[in-house]
Amino acid sequence: MPSLKNTEADPPPIRKKRQIIDGSLLVLSAFTALAGIAVFLSSGAGRALEIVADTFTFLAVLSPKIAAGIFIAATLPLMLPKEHVGRLIGRESGLRGLLIAAFCGAAILGGPMMTFPIAAGLGVAGADLGAMIAFISGWSLLGLNRTLIWEFSFLPADLVWTRYLLSLPVPILLGLAVRTFLQVRK
Repeated sequence: MPSLKNTEADPPPIRKKRQIIDGSLLVLSAFTALAGIAVFLSSGAGRALEIVADTFTFLAVLSPKIAAGIFIAATLPLMLPKEHVGRLIGRESGLRGLLIAAFCGAAILGGPMMTFPIAAGLGVAGADLGAMIAFISGWSLLGLNRTLIWEFSFLPADLVWTRYLLSLPVPILLGLAVRTFLQVRK
């Protein structure tokens, strides 16, 4: 399991040269080519070109958001004092730290391109794995933005309240499970 390091205290790791073309890219490219051929044969060249254009438009819209998320992940550990983050949501923060992490995850706006880099940045800044899990699952299960704007708009209120109340303890339980698992593993 990769570990998150404190960039101020630990020397920078020796980076392996990243391969642009690796096995996962080749497999993904093969599936993409097969899907493109299938669309071309079943729906014609016009539809295949339309899908390609839509894909590149989506990529152009999404790329700045991904870049911003990566920038946040890289700068967050430099902006937040490790002692403060560790005290709030670190290994010794206890149940309070998991509650804070889950609440922050529920309150954060944005999608995965913002949430996952922030979680990684918090890990480097001093959060433990249990708090990172509580943060991500709080965003995933309890996201206030999605619940208030989407769920209450389209679903019956009793369904939304039931789902939300049943989901409330899950980020905390997951964070506790991760901390327990890591403690037993030592």
